[in-house]
Amino acid sequence: MPLSTMKRVLLKLSGEVLMGDQQFGIDPAFVMELAKEVKAAKETGLELCLVIGGGNIFRGMAGAAQGMDRAQADYMGMLATVMNALAMQSALEQLGVQTRVQSAVQMDQVCEPVIRRRAERHLEKGRIVIFAAGVGAPYFTTDSGAALRAAEMNCDALLKGTSVDGVYDSDPKKNADAKRYDTVTYGKVLADNLKVMDASAVALCRDNNIPIVVFSIREKGNLARVIAGEGTQTIVQN
Repeated sequence: MPLSTMKRVLLKLSGEVLMGDQQFGIDPAFVMELAKEVKAAKETGLELCLVIGGGNIFRGMAGAAQGMDRAQADYMGMLATVMNALAMQSALEQLGVQTRVQSAVQMDQVCEPVIRRRAERHLEKGRIVIFAAGVGAPYFTTDSGAALRAAEMNCDALLKGTSVDGVYDSDPKKNADAKRYDTVTYGKVLADNLKVMDASAVALCRDNNIPIVVFSIREKGNLARVIAGEGTQTIVQN
């Protein structure tokens, strides 16, 4: 499906993007810049869902590597994603964009529980829905949560905004000769371990025929260009 014909997409942002130039936490000024990008994408007529990671605050696998119980560390990571979701909601609503946060871990005082049909209704009414707390279970990353929500919401594509402008055959930060793919198959991503997303997330997108579009979210205006079918990106598809 050409990107310009998409009706509903899920945008996955890494938590690290919310740090801006900081070493840790949330940079409100940079979150506002991201919110402006998301608003511009919304104004193209798209129905838009978001999933934001939590690595800027706490990463479960890193905690487990330092001796914490893995399940406990993952639950802490889920709470970090809720904090990021609330920060993005605040920025979007300051720009006049109606937004709802739905969490896979129930916390009624701050957001809604994940209810698919309610989320559908929000999208139909022109609201952005931010899904938080991953899949609500440990041992799954927010990549898997993004793939699950994209399938659940019948999204036309999963857009992954990262710090690099696509998928490479090796790490472009370490190898100056790394080759960027314009398109690549799910099978090659899995077989060559290309680190686009977790294997479980890639497999879920493959099984539901959801293209994964990898692009740089740090480049101003790039999200709107990618949605228009322009800009630099890699499309993972069959």
